[in-house]
Amino acid sequence: MSEDEREAVLLAALEGVAASAAAASRLEPAGGEAVLRSVVEATVQVFEAEAASIALHDPETSRLVIRVAAGRAGAGALGLAFNASEGIAGYVFTTGQPLAVSDVTADPRFDRSTAETTGYVPRAILAVPLLEESGTIGVLEVLDGRGETGFQLRDLELASVFARQATVAIRASRVERDTTEILRLTL
Repeated sequence: MSEDEREAVLLAALEGVAASAAAASRLEPAGGEAVLRSVVEATVQVFEAEAASIALHDPETSRLVIRVAAGRAGAGALGLAFNASEGIAGYVFTTGQPLAVSDVTADPRFDRSTAETTGYVPRAILAVPLLEESGTIGVLEVLDGRGETGFQLRDLELASVFARQATVAIRASRVERDTTEILRLTL
C-alpha cells in the first residue's frame, strides 16, 4: 500500500470514528463502548493487523481488563484480565510510554502464558497508553501489523491518535455516568 493510500485509509478510519462518536453521544451509556469498538476496528483496518484491543485499568483489582477487541485474532481476548504491571501492556500502562516490539519472543516483558489464553500468540506488538490528566487509564494494543518489517515510528504516532480518540470516548462516558448518578441522588 502506498503512502497516499495509507493516508486515505487513515482519514476514512478517523472519519468513521468521529461519526461513531457523534452517534454514540446520542445513545445511552453503552455508546462509549460502541466508540471504543469503532476505534479498535479502525485500528485493525489502518494497520492491517491481526487484532487490536483496548484494556482499561480496574483500580479496585489493579488489573487491566480487555474491554473491546477486533480483528481475526481479537475475539478470544475479550474480558481477559491480567496484572496491571505485567506483560508489554503492563509495561506501557505503568510507564505511560508507547512501545513497539517487532519480535515478542526476544522481549522479556512479553507474557506468553497470558497471550496463549486468548488463543492467539502474536509475533509483534505495538502498545500505546490511554492518557488523561490523572494518569494512564488503559492501553491500546495492535498485534501483528502489516509487513515483515515490524512497526515504525510513524505507526506509534498513528496508534497514539487512536488512543486519544478512545480516551475522549472514555472520558465522555464517565462524565455521562457521573452526571446521571448525581441527578439520581439529588432527585
